[in-house]
Amino acid sequence: MREYDAIILGGGAAGLFCAAIAGQRGRRVLVLERAEKVGKKILISGGGRCNFTNLGAGPANYLSANPHFAKSALARYTSADFIALVDKHGIAWHEKTLGQLFCDGSARQIVDMLLAECAAGPGEVVTRCREEVSEVAHDGAAFTVATQHDRFTAPQLVIATGGPSIPKMGASDFAYTLARQFGLKVVEPRPALVPLTLGGEEVLFRELAGVAAEVEARAGKATFREAALFTHRGMSGPAILQASSYWRPGEPVTIRFLPDLQPGWLLDLKRSAPGQHLRTVLRGELPDRLADVLAEQLGCAGDLGNVPDKALRAAEERLRGWTFHPNGTEGFAKAEVTVGGIATGELSSQTMEARKMPGLYAIGEAVDVTGWLGGYNFQWAWASGHAAGMAL
Repeated sequence: MREYDAIILGGGAAGLFCAAIAGQRGRRVLVLERAEKVGKKILISGGGRCNFTNLGAGPANYLSANPHFAKSALARYTSADFIALVDKHGIAWHEKTLGQLFCDGSARQIVDMLLAECAAGPGEVVTRCREEVSEVAHDGAAFTVATQHDRFTAPQLVIATGGPSIPKMGASDFAYTLARQFGLKVVEPRPALVPLTLGGEEVLFRELAGVAAEVEARAGKATFREAALFTHRGMSGPAILQASSYWRPGEPVTIRFLPDLQPGWLLDLKRSAPGQHLRTVLRGELPDRLADVLAEQLGCAGDLGNVPDKALRAAEERLRGWTFHPNGTEGFAKAEVTVGGIATGELSSQTMEARKMPGLYAIGEAVDVTGWLGGYNFQWAWASGHAAGMAL
């Protein structure tokens, strides 16, 4: 039986950062990872360049049954703090749209940085890969973790195994099983940042597979302005992925095409260019294939000058609020993250420690805190990992 100060289950972003912080505080830490290497999800993120944080990351960018829970950790470890760490390691980065920060080089730089931070402290951080946890027990004083190779014990245990999104990367619902074992409640998990599927009469939009346009997408009370992409199964693209986190089965998703155009623009065009056709006008603003499908759906054939104002107003209104009724999502297999997870009411927002089980912590995607697309989920990994690491 090998003894440590803390055992961290999961060698992803949150787990590695937590280990680094604890190691720098002199702790002897073991990181157990079931995959063949640590940081696999980091390596594929951002197209291989890792969208490692967002300049605007704040509590408003996260979904949770308790929207206030994330405030403490996010305030105590900010995107500026992580940027300073990236700069310290000489990693060049750039900002894309909407505050998203990416490595100029490779996501491998972020994994290497985290491993260097693990090795930098007076404590000892041991990482062991290809370790499948078969049993976790608590005897009242310490946790014992058994794998196919060995048994380990520590007074503190951190759940950092993520959620079930992207199972091909080794993701599972192990965090929830473990949480329930120790009496912690779990908010029902569902796929988030995931493409939506269409059926029924909306199948015609599948003919547009590969076509993208900038739109405003709304689901529930949330609205996002980015690109939407039509696929052979339904809809994707940043705007749709964002909206999917707020979408519930049976609810609509509303798309505003041509979000820059003000109400009355078609009537103005009727006056200024009465000989134009709606299809031609839409082709000037949107990809041709999308313009053709929308024009066909809207009617208003012939010269704009011959189309009644009422019909043009109706066409405008539909373009401002085109309602789709998804019949589902592409599931955890295509979801970037998971909404739901270990209930925040079970955890301290200061330390991420379980209230009912001292010494047990949960961080990162395992917890019911889910960020928007664009570096926010990594920032939660860093912030929650830091909070727990400072408490170990």
